[in-house]
Amino acid sequence: MNIILHSPIDGRVVAERTLASAEEISASVDRAINAQLSWKQVGLSERAVICHKAIDYFVQNQESIAEEITLQMGRPIQYAAGEVRGIEERGRYMIDVAETALADELIEEHAGFNRFIRHEPLGVVVTIAPWNYPYLTAVNSIIPAIMAGNSLVLKHSNQSFLCAERFAEAFQQAGLPDGVFQYLHLDHESTSALINHERVDFVSFTGSVAGGKKIEKTLAGSFKGLALELGGKDPAYIREDANLAHAIESVLDGAFFNSGQSCCGIERVYVHESLYERFLTGAINQVYEHKLGNPLDQETTIGPMVNANAAASVRQQIEDAVAQGARVGVDQHYFDQNEEGTAYIAPQILSHVNHQMSVMAEESFGPVIGVMSVANDEEAIKLMNDSQYGLTASIWTEDEELALAIGDQLETGTVFMNRCDYLDPALPWAGVKQSGRGCALSVLGYQQLTRPKSFHLKRI
Repeated sequence: MNIILHSPIDGRVVAERTLASAEEISASVDRAINAQLSWKQVGLSERAVICHKAIDYFVQNQESIAEEITLQMGRPIQYAAGEVRGIEERGRYMIDVAETALADELIEEHAGFNRFIRHEPLGVVVTIAPWNYPYLTAVNSIIPAIMAGNSLVLKHSNQSFLCAERFAEAFQQAGLPDGVFQYLHLDHESTSALINHERVDFVSFTGSVAGGKKIEKTLAGSFKGLALELGGKDPAYIREDANLAHAIESVLDGAFFNSGQSCCGIERVYVHESLYERFLTGAINQVYEHKLGNPLDQETTIGPMVNANAAASVRQQIEDAVAQGARVGVDQHYFDQNEEGTAYIAPQILSHVNHQMSVMAEESFGPVIGVMSVANDEEAIKLMNDSQYGLTASIWTEDEELALAIGDQLETGTVFMNRCDYLDPALPWAGVKQSGRGCALSVLGYQQLTRPKSFHLKRI
């Protein structure tokens, strides 16, 4: 059976591949097991050299990789190269902190005893990566898993499977031993077979809440480790002391970049009543500065969504909200390529919204935000927490102490002040509620990819 990758730009066929068979899946896991036994004996400094060389590959091939990203998932070409810069930032950081993260932890001295904790690799790790940030989401687990001494099998989204092949080429050119990194092109059924293999030790999944639930059910009773980075409905709160121009520009970037297809993109905005009208007017005016169109055009700032069905889902959310009393702020006829039945949809700002509307409760994953007026911090906090998701939340204010006080009350994995939609590799990436479980990036990201082994040595 084959999979065909159609570009959201115009439906063209970008690539076609054959799905892996059950025998190929089993053989891949066997290779991973055997390779890991040797790889875990390789010194950390040598692992680092190889992983840095793999990152070098992406930097050296930035232009062609950027074009592939655009063809596969529709991100405007002027922004696509930024993903390679992100790979370099995250990848090199995780390589550089490995020595600290994986160092033996010595316990206080006790006469006649040597006691310490060693961080051992798990064995075989499977990473299931999505299409929306096809390299950035994958590198979060790939580099630390390999640096920690694991072998890894990558199953990439069938919308962006060329990225898996790029990773393989990068590691091959870097000199990584055969079998330490592999990829497989799979459908849902064969993906379940892979993660259920008795010798797979850990699964890292980035995707939808529905997908995460299916994987949890699939692995129930297997006692495998599992990390889930799932959906978001991330809020922004514009306080009365916010720098309004900065807030408008940054919040809209966080909402509409990548056509809104970001798990940590801004989807809900709460504005203090004293700034509400000014924020709404300024944000709507700024939307018209965007150009919706073919992402291969250097002038395009918003490309298509991943497919026509995704765009139709966002259009339906907007229509449902309007039917319930919401008001549209942006005249979508202004954007020539905004056509129903296609993957192209213009950005939209809705006012007069409430939490009974799906656009304020369910993940949109598209270029639309709802804006509500709030009277004070207490109301904003209540509304920000009124969600089944909890990935990030941003506070726009000049008062850092107050931002910290508000942040302490928010049910979220990351609190931003005066910025949004960014992963700092020095900070752990985690979500609460239905946004997931586990922790990637930072020194803490190594904890889920290793197991503690205690050494309790008595001297006679």
